[in-house]
Amino acid sequence: MNSKIAEAFAKKAFIAFITGGDPDIETTEKLIPTLEAAGVDVIEIGIPFSDPIAEGLVIQKASERALAAGCTVDKLFAMVSCLRQKVKIPIVFMTYANPIFAYGATRFMANCAASGIDGIIVPDLPFEEKHELAQECKTHGIAQISMIAPTSHQRIKTIAREAEGFLYCVSSLGVTGMRAQINTNLAEMIAEVRSVSKVPCAIGFGISSPAQAREMAAVADGAIIGSAIVKIIAEHGRDCVPYVKKFAEDVAGEIATL
Repeated sequence: MNSKIAEAFAKKAFIAFITGGDPDIETTEKLIPTLEAAGVDVIEIGIPFSDPIAEGLVIQKASERALAAGCTVDKLFAMVSCLRQKVKIPIVFMTYANPIFAYGATRFMANCAASGIDGIIVPDLPFEEKHELAQECKTHGIAQISMIAPTSHQRIKTIAREAEGFLYCVSSLGVTGMRAQINTNLAEMIAEVRSVSKVPCAIGFGISSPAQAREMAAVADGAIIGSAIVKIIAEHGRDCVPYVKKFAEDVAGEIATL
């Protein structure tokens, strides 16, 4: 496992998602060290894309804002490279297959390594097709983070056996977005993983409050929050940093009690 990611899961981990370049690159560059200072253990940067099929409306709109503001993959690489002088926690990209292959998989992974990216999550690349990027990830030391969902059933163990970095456990059917309740039997899903692998499991999709994050982290090794943070960014725009900081501190505080 990537040693930085392993270190992040030495305790219950808080993974925070933001869309890169929303509302602009400068704000993203301020948000990342702020999130680290607030107690976030892993930063997940969404690369804005015109067809983000796994995302709900909140993150779709964030992608639209970022693209309209001129965000590009190269600008994100440059930003991460700059931030690596002070940000020590793992940073992973969440993106789709199309932007990677359009950019060139070899070049993309080489730039991930050069800028200080620790892992990638590609929601529309099924486990059965992970070999499309596996060699490039291995060559450049980038963890290829797999996802499991309530519908994965017998595939859970197969995916878990080969999982790298951490396993992204999708809490609910459908797209990303805040949910008042999460009713999936996540303990059962994670028990299946545990029967074949020691890879850390982080639950994402739908977590909307510090209390809910604590509840999910209690079941797993960590909790992932995206839409709730992106919604704060949407509400406050370039002035969002202190509001995101307060929310992140509240979540980190709840998870730290476990």
